[in-house]
Amino acid sequence: MNPLLTPFDTAPFSQLKNEHFKPAFIQSIDNARAEIDAITANKAEPSFENTIEALEFTGQQLDRISSVFFNLNSAETNEEIQKIAQEVSPLLSEFGNDVTLNEELFARIKTVYGQRDKLTLSTEQVTLLDKRYKSFSRNGANLSEEKKKRLREIDAASAKLKLKFGENVLAETNKYEKHLTNEKDIAGLPDGEKEAAAQLAKSKDKKEGWMITLDYPSYIPFMKYAKNRNLRKELSLAFGSKAFHNDELDNQDNILKIAQLRHERANLLGYKTHAHFVLEERMAETPEKVHGFLNELLQKAKPAAEREFKQLEDFAKEIDQIDRLEKWDSSYYSEKLKQKLYDLNDEQLKPFFKLENVINGVFKVAEKLFGLYFEEVFDIDTYHEDVKTYKVYDDGKNFISLFYADFHPRPGKRGGAWMTSYKSQYIKNDENIRPHISNVCNFTKPTDSKPSLLTFNEVTTLFHEFGHGLHGMLANTTYPSLSGTSVYWDFVELPSQIMENWCYEKEALELFATHYKTGELIPMDLVRKIKESATFQEGMATLRQISFSLLDMSWHGADPTGINNVKKQETKAFSSTDLYPETPDTCMSTAFSHIFQGGYSSGYYSYKWAEVLDADAFAYFKEKGIFNKEVATKFKDHILSKGGTEKPMVLYKRFRGSEPKIKALLKRAGLVD
Repeated sequence: MNPLLTPFDTAPFSQLKNEHFKPAFIQSIDNARAEIDAITANKAEPSFENTIEALEFTGQQLDRISSVFFNLNSAETNEEIQKIAQEVSPLLSEFGNDVTLNEELFARIKTVYGQRDKLTLSTEQVTLLDKRYKSFSRNGANLSEEKKKRLREIDAASAKLKLKFGENVLAETNKYEKHLTNEKDIAGLPDGEKEAAAQLAKSKDKKEGWMITLDYPSYIPFMKYAKNRNLRKELSLAFGSKAFHNDELDNQDNILKIAQLRHERANLLGYKTHAHFVLEERMAETPEKVHGFLNELLQKAKPAAEREFKQLEDFAKEIDQIDRLEKWDSSYYSEKLKQKLYDLNDEQLKPFFKLENVINGVFKVAEKLFGLYFEEVFDIDTYHEDVKTYKVYDDGKNFISLFYADFHPRPGKRGGAWMTSYKSQYIKNDENIRPHISNVCNFTKPTDSKPSLLTFNEVTTLFHEFGHGLHGMLANTTYPSLSGTSVYWDFVELPSQIMENWCYEKEALELFATHYKTGELIPMDLVRKIKESATFQEGMATLRQISFSLLDMSWHGADPTGINNVKKQETKAFSSTDLYPETPDTCMSTAFSHIFQGGYSSGYYSYKWAEVLDADAFAYFKEKGIFNKEVATKFKDHILSKGGTEKPMVLYKRFRGSEPKIKALLKRAGLVD
């Protein structure tokens, strides 16, 4: 028996073997085809119920298998799983094309769509009908047979290239290890970071010394604290040159091919560029609006960023006679300057942010805002011993969601932090099917003498991903494809980014920020310093985000056919935002997984776009009280529970009473008085 083909509620991780996956994909694709065939074979006149709604609930078995497999490929992969991913991705791409290019099916959808003004449909049903019609028309249903054939070829090739891109980045990250045996080489590292590095060395079968890798919990502290400038340079160049070595793990050719295929696909469908295609279904709507938004921010941020950079450069010259500030100096001197200006550093804060306490803290914030309660359970199957599981209830003791939490790095897990779903929320036959949501992060593991203690940046990361989690957990829609985080890409970051705001508030910190040894509440003097330092180097941080967005648009907002040098293209994109001297041996694009492997192509700007939303929304909370039930209920009812059932601006205005204003963001960032 294949556990993936037997109906399951929670993912049956412990029963899974690699040989189960491909047969499960093949069988579930066949089952989904049969469900599609049943719709097209229906002799009754096409209706919303027998066509649109019927289509919505096809392929659910395939969706669940995909969610299990592709999360494993991100969180607990190995060479065999990666090989299976390369084999099944073209099958999934082909099946997706078979559906959207199915003429009989599209004819039925077109018929219903043509009658939409005469049908009595709910708001959600209208949205579903519009989304379903566009998912066909925007994916080639109106193309000639010859163009449909080429579209299939493009999608199959793109699916494999994206996977290969991600595999190369992971392999490059895992490949680099710096084993240090001279104590001088780790001078400057706090005791906790030294212990973590020593424990990492032991785990790699080294009898002595310290191990530094390119995983964030190892790399970031080294760059922030290590006095040895040459080692910081080596680490920085290794990190910045991932998949940029002209070897078998190089991503330059993959990038050129991905960009060209995306452009060709957009042209086939009648769009000028990939960005024009993508942004049609975003709040921003057009590349011109995105560039206008980025340029407005650039005008505000660049003068501040240049002042901050000069301040940092002067500071480095003053204390260490550094002639020229380089990228590998940034974190180190920024941390020292921050300590000087605010008398604040991560080592002061970390003892108050024990991982378990922060988890309980974010749960308490969710309880006070939305009436949610989290109960840890130990009978849910997981894919690794690090994964914790919780059942989530509301204050009426109704089951709301299952929540998985996976917080530590390991070799088979990609870097970064993300939220995913193993089971969508939807309503069928009067039953509200509740979701299974997961947060995955990479925080320092406990050592022999210390628990996992988070930097303040990691605290905000945990709250951020939990915000995405709440968007999934509190979903309350009829149709799975409109549920939870199934919203416009430049709206999806609002629930996550708004949650970060509570990390800076005294009322929230008092719920969980206690010293891991003494139980002492975080001193209010430290809370004040956290708030005061919140705008530290915000101009530089904003410029950095703008630069990533401009790089994304440079790959996807113009014809890439003439591009033959990845590094030159990147240098050109960064020309208006660069502060540091150029490093010829590094390239961000070759490891920019957000846009070349993830779903952020033509969408990286959405982080700053959503910051406008979150700053404006949190200003409302601040006005009424950060735990004000009325505002929290409006946010839950009009944003978190609604998914993609209506246009984001309609939902936002219903919550806030007006459109968001950029002023709240600029004020919070300290970019205006």
